[in-house]
Amino acid sequence: MKKFFTLFCAITMATIAGFAQQSEEPMVAYLFTYFTGNAPHEEQICYALSDDGYNFTPLNHGNPVIKSDSIALTGCVRDPHILRSEDGKEFYMVVTDMRSSLGWSSNRGIVLMKSRDLVNWEHHTVHFPTKYPRKWGNVIRVWAPETIYDKRAGKYMVFYSLRTDYNDSFDRIYYSYVNEDFTDLEGEPQYLFDNGSATIDGDIVYNEADGLYHLFYKSEGGRGIYQATAKNLTPERGQRAGSQWTRLKENVEQTKKAVEGVGVCRSLDGKSWIIMYDCYMDGHYQFCRSTDLKSFEWVQDTQTKGKFTPRHGTIIPITQREKDRLLKEFGNHVNPILPDFHADPEILYSEKTGKYYIYSTTDGVRHWGGWKFNVFSSEDLVNWKDEGTMLDVKSDQVPWARGNAWAPAIIERKQKDGSYKYYFYYSADAGRRKEIGVAVADDPVGPFVDLGKPMISDEPEGCRGQQIDVDVFQDPKSKKYYIYWGNGYMAGAELNDDMTSLRAETITKLTPEGGTLQDYAYREAPYVIYRKGTYYFLWSVDDTGSPNYHVAYGTSRKPLGPIKVAEEPVILKQRPEDKIYGTAHNSVIQIPGTDKWYIVYHRINKRYIEPFMGPGYHREVCIDEMHFDKQGRILPVTPTHSGPAPLGKAE
Repeated sequence: MKKFFTLFCAITMATIAGFAQQSEEPMVAYLFTYFTGNAPHEEQICYALSDDGYNFTPLNHGNPVIKSDSIALTGCVRDPHILRSEDGKEFYMVVTDMRSSLGWSSNRGIVLMKSRDLVNWEHHTVHFPTKYPRKWGNVIRVWAPETIYDKRAGKYMVFYSLRTDYNDSFDRIYYSYVNEDFTDLEGEPQYLFDNGSATIDGDIVYNEADGLYHLFYKSEGGRGIYQATAKNLTPERGQRAGSQWTRLKENVEQTKKAVEGVGVCRSLDGKSWIIMYDCYMDGHYQFCRSTDLKSFEWVQDTQTKGKFTPRHGTIIPITQREKDRLLKEFGNHVNPILPDFHADPEILYSEKTGKYYIYSTTDGVRHWGGWKFNVFSSEDLVNWKDEGTMLDVKSDQVPWARGNAWAPAIIERKQKDGSYKYYFYYSADAGRRKEIGVAVADDPVGPFVDLGKPMISDEPEGCRGQQIDVDVFQDPKSKKYYIYWGNGYMAGAELNDDMTSLRAETITKLTPEGGTLQDYAYREAPYVIYRKGTYYFLWSVDDTGSPNYHVAYGTSRKPLGPIKVAEEPVILKQRPEDKIYGTAHNSVIQIPGTDKWYIVYHRINKRYIEPFMGPGYHREVCIDEMHFDKQGRILPVTPTHSGPAPLGKAE
């Protein structure tokens, strides 16, 4: 489980977020936690911040802050609800453990989560058929859990909608109390409420002004959000379960459109309430305001677009200290520059389009088992557009390969008639070993046509290792094209004019001699650049699954060596103090017409650095500036979270 950080938080108002607290720090902003859609990569927990409770900015570039496959049995989660503890020292989050692609009646449990800092979360799953095999073994769905503190019981209550099987007529809201550690539910689920038809997406807040609990819910038999109130969450002894609730007739929502996922939060000033719900058919969240939870005033419709596409979430007020921590951890910095997990980045500037392109290994798959290459485009090296998959090695596009699509390289070649060709080199599993192939296109994003067979299948004489990690380079002096490759060895050769075969007589072993895993011992990923009469050879040291994975370099007077290792060879390595690990497997780009250089590399996502998380399978692509001194030596690069400023803007 994650290590907790010390949290000194407090609240001055008596009823922030629906409960009384003793605190000294005021609330200054709102945290919105939500998921984004129905695809597995969208059923993840995301954050957004707001100063007014109505207009939100997504954190982490709209990417998840908690990966579902690390917390959920299904690998996906939905409907996150967040609550600050009564003493203000902890946060509780509960989510639906569900992968919707398996069907709307496919989930069997929930996830309980606890944190002291909103960054690191301890989690525990509750699988209802396993925990309650006799009565709830046939449950078909457990939806939208939420937590509230029951003042009378002195315990936290988790409530959720539940349907046992297809013979059960509809969903009803049930509850369970949570143990003291917030790690498990206590006792059997107990009936809480229903509206006589499918009743889901319940949200409960306590209003001290009227001394009532207010339950907001969606009734599938009605048109929107309804409300019920009760003096206590559970009935008095001897009373029928559910009899404590008084149903109110008026709808909450201020629209006639379909809505769901209501969330209610006390405003920062403590004088009103924010009510929000998902207008899921119209692409916006609707926000209302209420002073008494009886009448509701429309405030605005907040559009869900771009990197902010929330679905069914909740908000809580947070302190300045908490806001600063979230911005430091998940602020919209440049690095990583690509969404999701990618590795082995290859960057290209295209004369044809005037844009930059990154080609990468698709990561996040165990045993580095990705099978497709995606391409991203940018005009400023900061904002990248996903252009989609340009090569799929499991498809008919590559008849000779079956998976493990790794470490691409690409080059643009202008033809005599003024047109352009793009030669894309990569390694893949050919069945008996990794081999290197090539595909050709007329445009940087394809379509690409594979050669139909590998172009490099065996180690050169005197070499031993894998045929992977290819690089392609045009010598600006001779205008000839060269290719480099090798794991365990570095080899290079001149390409024939067809760009799809080697001049066999030029194949050269280039492996730098000496070094250790702590400095410059060659492992893989050669990369060649030319500057002011010198050929620079960069390579990766150690293993891609190691936090110590780093970049070293040497120089040569010729494109096929020999290589002289630099006096200070290590130019890019991890920074544990900044939670940056495994910085290697790079490419380099020179801004046309300038002496400005950038290094593009991958690092291991900091949340997957522990051995049990499978380090090396969750890599992300980053970019930072690379500089030379007056003697032409490459200066050490400091890997950053912020990255460089966009091209064309002030640094």
